[in-house]
Amino acid sequence: MSDRLAAILPCGGVIPKGAGPLYHRLRLLLEEAILSGKLSHGDVLYPERDLAEHAQVSRVTVRKAIDHLVRDGFLVRRPGSGTFVARSACRVDQPMSRAVLLTEEIFWRGSNTEVEWMERSISHPAPEEMMTLGLSADNRVARFIRLRRSAGLALAIERTCISAEFLPDAVSVTASIYKALEDANVRPVRAIQRIFACNIQEPDASMLGVTIGAAGLLTKRVAYLHSGRAVEFTRSLYRGDADAFVTSFTISEN
Repeated sequence: MSDRLAAILPCGGVIPKGAGPLYHRLRLLLEEAILSGKLSHGDVLYPERDLAEHAQVSRVTVRKAIDHLVRDGFLVRRPGSGTFVARSACRVDQPMSRAVLLTEEIFWRGSNTEVEWMERSISHPAPEEMMTLGLSADNRVARFIRLRRSAGLALAIERTCISAEFLPDAVSVTASIYKALEDANVRPVRAIQRIFACNIQEPDASMLGVTIGAAGLLTKRVAYLHSGRAVEFTRSLYRGDADAFVTSFTISEN
């Protein structure tokens, strides 16, 4: 097996146990390889047979992981040619040295934002949440929805989902969700965030006070523990007609 494949997937298994279903763990490794540049735009993916043998999983597991990456736009299938990396991805590493939400470091030019809690509850996970966090339909999640305003104007909707294993009492979280995770000794150490242009639909259009189909910006962030397990899944929807917003990043000397 080539050194390049060994650099993408650890020999003898996908990742340590406890990080969700096998296909989900394999999917995360392949996504990481794309984001880090180990697999570049236009590269052909190794055959399912080779990936399965190297990671010691079934071809069904490999196919399911690839299906999710194709769905999310990381890979593209070309009949008769193979599966290719669909696009290059720009990666920015931000050390999570402080217990704050990323959106707490996003602010609109010339404005101070206020946070309104719309929901704090425990419920069953939706399909995308199950896939992202490696949960089953029998698991339960802590669900948080927050609306950010400035001078009375709704600017963004944030939806955060965390396994109830880590935060069993959603109502008790009244400030930073990351601080609550830190208090529970499950503070994330890294995160991957993807950004999409979108058209805002209901019920979000009504919550943000914009017309249906208005331009918006959608971010999806997944935060991970040291073990590689996904602990937080946050989707943030920003209205596109705000003045501007700025993201503050801290670059570590290490």
